[in-house]
Amino acid sequence: MVTVITVLKVERKKVNDIANQLSDVDGVTEVYSVSGRFDLVAIIRTKDNDKMSDIVTNHMLKIDGILDSETMIAFRSFSKHNLESMFSIGIEE
Repeated sequence: MVTVITVLKVERKKVNDIANQLSDVDGVTEVYSVSGRFDLVAIIRTKDNDKMSDIVTNHMLKIDGILDSETMIAFRSFSKHNLESMFSIGIEE
């Protein structure tokens, strides 16, 4: 599994529209509107680099209003959230 974090600068008036378009792309698992230098963060999870490359270079380029982006490939996950959810399956609170 390949996980990619892409941060995007977008046209201000199109933040919600672009976020919705991104979330409809197969392989984009999460889209966050954020504060700071960037407007959106997209998390992409795919089976291999070819699919990831297709999403980033083909699908995202077709979305009008994306001004700039930076894409980072995740090497390893250290998320407590992921570990806790794996071990809490079937546990009722």
